[in-house]
Amino acid sequence: MNATLTEKAGARIVVPVALEGRAYDIHIGRHQLCEAAALIAGFAPGVKAALVTDESVAALHGAAFETCLHQEGVTTTRIVIPPGEGSKSYAQFITLCDALLAAKIERNDLVIAFGGGVVGDLTGFAAAVLRRGVRFVQVPTTLLAQVDSSVGGKTGINSPHGKNLIGAFHQPALVIADTALLDTLSEREFKAGYAEVVKYGLIDDPAFFDWCEANWSRVIAGGPERDHAVAVSCRAKAAIVARDEREEGDRALLNLGHTFAHALERLTRYDSARLVHGEAVAIGLALAFRFSQRLGLCSGQDAIRVSRHLDSIGLPSRLQQVPGGAGSADQIVEAMAQDKKVKRGVLTFILARGIGKSFIAHGVAAEEVRDFIEAELAAGGAAP
Repeated sequence: MNATLTEKAGARIVVPVALEGRAYDIHIGRHQLCEAAALIAGFAPGVKAALVTDESVAALHGAAFETCLHQEGVTTTRIVIPPGEGSKSYAQFITLCDALLAAKIERNDLVIAFGGGVVGDLTGFAAAVLRRGVRFVQVPTTLLAQVDSSVGGKTGINSPHGKNLIGAFHQPALVIADTALLDTLSEREFKAGYAEVVKYGLIDDPAFFDWCEANWSRVIAGGPERDHAVAVSCRAKAAIVARDEREEGDRALLNLGHTFAHALERLTRYDSARLVHGEAVAIGLALAFRFSQRLGLCSGQDAIRVSRHLDSIGLPSRLQQVPGGAGSADQIVEAMAQDKKVKRGVLTFILARGIGKSFIAHGVAAEEVRDFIEAELAAGGAAP
């Protein structure tokens, strides 16, 4: 993997997403805002664009990106939403759709999602339904969005019943991941996004997990290791999406840890002061491996290795680390009942036979899950 890193250092990396009739590229590299504007102008000359962002990103990067777009002849209307998971709501979705219509965005125009996963999910869903579908571009500004939510066409909002339960598949026309934008993230936000990076090693790439163990501090520091981690993650996701765009098969592997994570997010009422998505995923990854160990599927050593790696970064790996509490075993299992992978009321989990050996497990008994969670809650916060 080091040879690949050396080969790509300092260069723009292009990762294709090979979908018939809907193929697009992911461009990865540092200081790409003006290159992004040129790419947008190149494939959509003369169109109007709505630039959807949140208050935090607008303050940090909005003017610079708009300047680049205007220099390329792209006329923009800026639409700013409140930051945080609370914006993935019915109310904000309606407000955004009305703002796009007020900006007279037509079917051949463009909607640009400029922000983290919340901005991308909400904007993509609005683009999917506005005039029955308009083109949109993802310019993700968080690590989590660059390696996960901006790629693959999943868009949506949350419901009181659960996360991402209302949405549509709507592929972007282009994704531009400027890794220099990650320099302005808080340490907490960056580390939370890292959980989605290490997930790819745990799914089916043990060599990448090895690399993450050795290089995670350099990924956080920036430079070629960061670009490499984003590129490996995007290639992994692009390959799975190309095989299974609508999650009818192995795309579900990308949800490793997420059945637990989404339940925890629902129980904490999507309050980012308590728990952000990547932190919930980190706990979910550790729980998925410990649950697999309990079921006799993988070794305790692998489960310990996963938890220790997350702990070393400063990510949570146990239910006791959820501020204000994670709830009871019954509450967690009940929250899981609204997971999108539930079929006819039966839980589906992504489990593992070892690091890099994840698989889809259908028909997991709720009682087994409840017993496991009760044991986890009773174990206290001691590290393995």
